[in-house]
Amino acid sequence: MTNQILAKRYAKALLTLGREDGNHEKYGEELDQFVTFWEETPEFADAASNPLYAKENRQVICGEVVEKMGMSPVFKSLLDLMLDKNRLPIIPEVRSFYQKLLDEMANISRATVTSATPLSEEAVASIKASLEKTTGRSIFVETEVDPELIGGVVARVGDLVLDGSVRSQLTNIKETLIKG
Repeated sequence: MTNQILAKRYAKALLTLGREDGNHEKYGEELDQFVTFWEETPEFADAASNPLYAKENRQVICGEVVEKMGMSPVFKSLLDLMLDKNRLPIIPEVRSFYQKLLDEMANISRATVTSATPLSEEAVASIKASLEKTTGRSIFVETEVDPELIGGVVARVGDLVLDGSVRSQLTNIKETLIKG
């Protein structure tokens, strides 16, 4: 089974438990906090996920981290299960899927807006409003800068790509001229 399928299953299970007990947002925050620690502390990630270390030792290490972070018993159970199945290395993917599921639940889409130069707050707000009108969903905008665009913007919301960059316009003109 691929890691993405497994990560999605763990994320769905955690969200189901969170919806039942009303703590789905808390579990998302705990997952985010744990994954941030996981990514910023490679020594911990190695010690907790390396099958060469005894499973009991890895459980103690994870248990101490979870306790010091003040995480819920449900989240600790998720980590124990993943550790037991040697699947702790996919925890970043679990976070990603969990966030997508939370966004779906709240009718939120995430957009990536790429521009040649940094955008002003007004420009981002205008793009956000246009995307919300187009998709009918609330939009959370993340911005990126790519000087190769030359000018304009490229907005991505899920599978929807709106390319208003000068680079794509020049490419279209080039293709038109080549076709004659």
